[in-house]
Amino acid sequence: MAYNIELADRVRERLSKVPDIEVEEKKMFSGLAFLVNGKMCINISHDNLMCRYNPELEDEVSEKKGFLPMIMRGKQLKDYCYVEPIGFQKPDDFEYWIKICLDYNTIAKASKKK
Repeated sequence: MAYNIELADRVRERLSKVPDIEVEEKKMFSGLAFLVNGKMCINISHDNLMCRYNPELEDEVSEKKGFLPMIMRGKQLKDYCYVEPIGFQKPDDFEYWIKICLDYNTIAKASKKK
């Protein structure tokens, strides 16, 4: 599974500064997933971020630099996207993506356990 180690470290460092959350790392989606409080929050896929966000923000996030829709089985997933490096190089842009993922994590439903 190929993913950008430096980007993973950047996400790991940022999440470590959030109080009262539990972070688990899992290899999935051909990369590294960061689960926050048992729910998928943000992933590293090659050099991209894969973000899970509130679908009500779709219009806003789709206008952001580096945004790529996430397509699975021919359908766009409305609460997930990829973000190319150009979209999170600046600290404020990186913070934007982390924040919307963490904000949604508080209300997102956890996947059913198998």
